[in-house]
Amino acid sequence: MIGAKEVCVDASLLLKLVLNEPDSELADLLFSGWYEKGIRLIAPSFCPVEVDSVIRQKAVRPKGQGGLTEEQAELVFEAAQSIPLQIVAADSQRRRAWELAKKLGLPTVYDAHYLALAELRNCEFWTADTRFYNTAREKLPYVHHLQEIMDMVEAKREDENPV
Repeated sequence: MIGAKEVCVDASLLLKLVLNEPDSELADLLFSGWYEKGIRLIAPSFCPVEVDSVIRQKAVRPKGQGGLTEEQAELVFEAAQSIPLQIVAADSQRRRAWELAKKLGLPTVYDAHYLALAELRNCEFWTADTRFYNTAREKLPYVHHLQEIMDMVEAKREDENPV
């Protein structure tokens, strides 16, 4: 999958771009690299709904509990809409998602649809969802976690500054 022209991303990773969360800087770095290389971001049709739902949940949550004001939520929503995400469906994606959900023991097929799309499009899948990543990574080599960017940055620093 090296040299891919597209990458499949999930809602957890997209939310790191628009919310001020731990690892948001890593998401910025990752997405900037993809932008510079002309890599297209793809996701299943329900991904924007997942993103918007999290933003809306934060709008109704008390500020002290990680909530956003209505004004903040509106700005975050607008930022999410500006992400150049292409909604894509692949032939037999539904069937493959079902099979992957069974293979990984997932109770729903939402996450499996991201995996199926990436597999069928022969591209990498990136997430910020650690639990999901840990479930899938051993069986699916195209699955990557945002934290891998930190590992790459640290390795590069070590190469540039040997002891």
